[in-house]
Amino acid sequence: MTVAAELIVRIESDTKDAMKARDKLRVGALRRARAAIKNAEIEQRGDLDDDQVVAVLRKLVKQHDESIEQFRAGDREDLVDKEAAEKEVIVAYLPAELDAEAIEGVVREVVAEVGASGPKDMGAVMKGSMGRLKGRADGRAVKDVVQRVLGEVSGG
Repeated sequence: MTVAAELIVRIESDTKDAMKARDKLRVGALRRARAAIKNAEIEQRGDLDDDQVVAVLRKLVKQHDESIEQFRAGDREDLVDKEAAEKEVIVAYLPAELDAEAIEGVVREVVAEVGASGPKDMGAVMKGSMGRLKGRADGRAVKDVVQRVLGEVSGG
């Protein structure tokens, strides 16, 4: 059984357990996660591989982050708390993300390979870095590290 299949089975099993425990928040978050995976499978017209399932879950986490920002801006702390709790349920199913130090190591390798000399090479470095870090690092974190490293390389 692939990691994706195991993850889907685990989500479905945990949904049943949450239903038995009458944990409405957890049930809702897990049902939305499973629905998002199912919708992605329908769009692709087939099963998703491991990276695709992780990408769907990361997209859900990103949507929760955006909702949290919006609710904070609207001074709706009750909804911020709900979104944060649902986000944590989904994060538990994701593989651990790499820390900034590990990301920087990959970025420096890519910088050396593409011969990047400054911020003008941002696209090439991001493309190479994200290809290697796919599913293991947040795009914003990678972008921040790339900008910093390219600034150092250009002498800035």
